[in-house]
Amino acid sequence: MENSSREIVFSLIGLNDTKSNKVIYFSCSFLIYFFTIFVNITLLVSVMLDRVLHEPMYIFLCNLCVNGIYGATGFYPKFLLDLLSDSHVISYSACLTQLFTVYTYVFCQFSILTVMAYDRYVAICKPLEYHSIMTPGKVWKLLLVPWLISLCETSVASILTSRLPLCGFKIDKLYCTNWDLVKLSCVDTSVNNLYGYTILIILLFQALLIVISYFHIIRTCVQSKADQSKFMETCLPHVITLTSFYLFASFDVLYARYGSSSSQQGLRNFFSIEYLIIPPLLDPLIYGLKLKQIRQSIKRLLSRNISAGT
Repeated sequence: MENSSREIVFSLIGLNDTKSNKVIYFSCSFLIYFFTIFVNITLLVSVMLDRVLHEPMYIFLCNLCVNGIYGATGFYPKFLLDLLSDSHVISYSACLTQLFTVYTYVFCQFSILTVMAYDRYVAICKPLEYHSIMTPGKVWKLLLVPWLISLCETSVASILTSRLPLCGFKIDKLYCTNWDLVKLSCVDTSVNNLYGYTILIILLFQALLIVISYFHIIRTCVQSKADQSKFMETCLPHVITLTSFYLFASFDVLYARYGSSSSQQGLRNFFSIEYLIIPPLLDPLIYGLKLKQIRQSIKRLLSRNISAGT
């Protein structure tokens, strides 16, 4: 086989263990994907239709839901098709497209969570200045910047990866990632590794900004019971969302680099997809259950639909 991007086809050997129970895996995966899309769209529609929720915090939450739908859609459709197929393969161009989608989702998730931490910092630490700081123009910038930064970061990573000649065509996962293609390269990948460390530094810097924000938030909340109540209602969901995503993403990175290749395929699969399936499903549920105004908005939306149906 010539090393031409038009002819390269990868085998996704992570799906080998699903052949005996593919109907069960397909049914469960389809239901999870459907429910993920449903809960995110429900929250989005509730915020858009309720003028009371047209506040920066809820708008940023909508951005998080849009990214969750984007990330889930980057994984599930191809995975579901593979479960119905006897041959688990993916073309070079489709592989690059999938890794671009997955990495954009990951980088954007980090950036959106950083923006949401900044929003909570201003709301709790500078409540009197909140509306003068979080102007409509600034909100729009804070909505777009995570996507622009993520697209730029992923574009550079994709370009660096696409220039690599490959000496292998088996991917030990359920989907394509940049790290898998770099491992299949038969030339020096120092530039790719250096860029990977650069991205890691950027993510650590974002994490530092979040830590600083919450340091000031907690210091302010200690002095006021009202702020403590606001923290429990609006910041606790963000902390849970943030912690879960950082943990799931860290598990995948650490296991990809240091995990044993002799471990069970099912375990490797779980660690590789948890950050793609759990946060998009969990985030809208956490906010929908915890934020009183969103709960009330969803109830009004459902009651209107029921009334219209009857």
